[in-house]
Amino acid sequence: MKKLKTAVIGAGRLGGFHAQKLAKNRHVELVAVVDPLPENRNRVAAECRTQALADHRELLGKLDAAVIAAPTKLHHKLAMECLNHGVHLLVEKPICSTIAEADELVEAAGRNNLVLQVGHVERFNPAFTAAVPHTQNPKYIEAVRISGFTFRSTDVGVVLDLMIHDIDLVLSMVCSAVRKVDALGLSVLGGHEDVANARLEFECGCVAVISASRVSHQPRRRMSVWSPTGYAAVDFATRTTTLVRPSETLLRRRFDVEMLSAEQVEYYKEHLAEEHFPIQQKQHDAVDALALESEDFVESIRTLRRPLVTGKAGRDALAVAEQILDRIHTHAWDDTADGPVGPLAAPRHRVIPAGHFAGWPAELPVVRKEAG
Repeated sequence: MKKLKTAVIGAGRLGGFHAQKLAKNRHVELVAVVDPLPENRNRVAAECRTQALADHRELLGKLDAAVIAAPTKLHHKLAMECLNHGVHLLVEKPICSTIAEADELVEAAGRNNLVLQVGHVERFNPAFTAAVPHTQNPKYIEAVRISGFTFRSTDVGVVLDLMIHDIDLVLSMVCSAVRKVDALGLSVLGGHEDVANARLEFECGCVAVISASRVSHQPRRRMSVWSPTGYAAVDFATRTTTLVRPSETLLRRRFDVEMLSAEQVEYYKEHLAEEHFPIQQKQHDAVDALALESEDFVESIRTLRRPLVTGKAGRDALAVAEQILDRIHTHAWDDTADGPVGPLAAPRHRVIPAGHFAGWPAELPVVRKEAG
């Protein structure tokens, strides 16, 4: 099979990483790196030994595939132009600015029989993939993802910057519609939320509580999952999976603490965990998750199969993120009729500010959402 003629559109930090992975893939010919900023495109193109272009339209009709790592507000326009010219796509997260835009991309990819993958790279973390077989039919999920401020992705808040990773992971495990969303957030450094907490209730009864911050002192990326058959904990940073599998006695509800003799109580003070909920921990070797994501994209094209993270999955994660942002921006901080609302009563923004909203006034009135 001939090599896939591929380009990277957007040569910032993440786009540079994507270009490096594709340049090393034996099934890919990296034909160009595209970016309007000369310093960005020239630097990445030189590193990857390919040409630097300012406009992706020079390549349309000449490409098999592309990675879009441009600012989110440009994803829809760039992706639609590529899809309409028969280009398979890997689009960085979040997939688009709005659900309507994401729906158009999914429809266009399906209509043209093209791969549309979304860059939710944590799906390729070995600690998570090892936990998935042990998290069937989850009933309660907790996720925490916090970091220091990176001065990147400042056009969006922490929900679309960090929390969306865990939204996607939760949705990949819970095969059920979201029934209710509660959330609040705080703006610390700018016009967007920098700290957020969300509670999702699903039609199947599962509950997920997700916290994210990009103004924390110590980074942490962890998830805990409780299911009817056990417990799994994932540390994404250290690539550690912890599993607890209750004994059949516990699962069948045949262990009655009230019926234990004094001798049994003393015995189980020392041996309860080892006999009835033993712990198993596995440290996984380091992997290049972005390289695995890139390989999945290429193999999806070559073998005509679905990628691990489809356009539909990216669209669904964005839909939940929009609900969370709506709750954040309507959250009331006291019980007065005209009290502060939203992330410290900051002016309400669109889900992702786009260029055509630049003319809107800087200050918007704070609106209290009526109960019911």
